[in-house]
Amino acid sequence: QVQLVESGGGLVQAGGSLRLSCSASGRTSSDFARGWFRQAPGKEREFVASISRSGLTDYADSVKGRFTISRDNAENTVFLQMNSLKPEDTAVYYCAVGRYYSGSSDVAAYRSWGQGAQVTVSS
Repeated sequence: QVQLVESGGGLVQAGGSLRLSCSASGRTSSDFARGWFRQAPGKEREFVASISRSGLTDYADSVKGRFTISRDNAENTVFLQMNSLKPEDTAVYYCAVGRYYSGSSDVAAYRSWGQGAQVTVSS
């Protein structure tokens, strides 16, 4: 069982930046893909970014060029650098550990989830 803890959320003005971190403990997660998802009120959880075991990355079209996912396997930690934030980025952000080595935009491809970090972008 893997336990995940997100940190780094908060309130920021439009155009600002935030960096989310997700630390994993328990059964090692460094062999598997990691992902970030988000969920706004009244909406379904949606894919934001993923990174494979080897470091290949993928992004939702809505965040390409603004967000960067990275990982530190030695520390079992994954990061999400968010720049040029927009009010529509407001959501609870969840990190996840994948079932496979390759990243995916499918919620079902992930087996462990963090508790979520609130990100609020004001206009």
